[in-house]
Amino acid sequence: MKRALILVNPYSRLASAKNQPLRLREELRKLGVEADIKPNSIDTAMILDGDIKSFIQDYDFAVYLDKDKYTSALLEKAGLRLFNRHEAIRICDDKMVTHIRLAGHGIKMPDTIAGLLCYSEEASVREIKERIELIENRIGYPCVIKESYGSLGAKVYCANNRDELIEYMEKVKMKAHLFQKMITTSMGRDIRVIVIGGRAVCSMRRKSRTDFRSNIELGGTGERILLPESFREVAEKAAKILNLDYCGIDLLYGENDEPILCEVNSNAFFGGIESVTGFNVAEAYARYMYETIYGSF
Repeated sequence: MKRALILVNPYSRLASAKNQPLRLREELRKLGVEADIKPNSIDTAMILDGDIKSFIQDYDFAVYLDKDKYTSALLEKAGLRLFNRHEAIRICDDKMVTHIRLAGHGIKMPDTIAGLLCYSEEASVREIKERIELIENRIGYPCVIKESYGSLGAKVYCANNRDELIEYMEKVKMKAHLFQKMITTSMGRDIRVIVIGGRAVCSMRRKSRTDFRSNIELGGTGERILLPESFREVAEKAAKILNLDYCGIDLLYGENDEPILCEVNSNAFFGGIESVTGFNVAEAYARYMYETIYGSF
């Protein structure tokens, strides 16, 4: 019997997070693969007697719908094939690491400065005046401040002046974060591209009339589009560099409508884009995993 395990984050209560594993299980079962959905809090793997011991048995592969890098590393080192792989998840989970990995490959990205990590709540960012001036001189206003770990448009802020910049720097000083130049030609709009097996399979334009972020979860709307070839090339190139089986890539519009890579999500929810485009993302992903593990039908 062909069997797959779908591991999900045990804390998530989002409707999108609940829909994802159900749709994948449905499509895998159509292909003759029995798929079990289990929380990542189950007895998965550990270091025992100086070696890795996996308690996940009798599964051909696992769909890893979580971002816990420790469990993914343990399971993969124990020999279980994950979709996505551990290293791809690790890189994409940290926005700054993602940009560092993609740098130097001819992919346009917003000008970015890494945030300094503070180790004392009592310390004030006003003490590092040279850093504030560096951000103002290199990035300017409006300035986007992002926590390195976050999704659905959360933990992303915009500073329009020094007072706001200092306020947000204080807010994120104890967390990994970064500063980016605002791509003003793309405020409130972007393109989300789903890439499976290195191929862009569907896309939508997202728009917001009330926020510089276009995320549907924040009130934005989506519409089906014919993906420009330049955007397709960037999305597929980024997915290949990051060795992703599946991902959602967000691309901004530059001054001449050229693609500027904003973020890469290794576990992008697909319910919204399926509804907007009519494309069965879950089926395409399930077929890709089947062919990767078992070969052609």
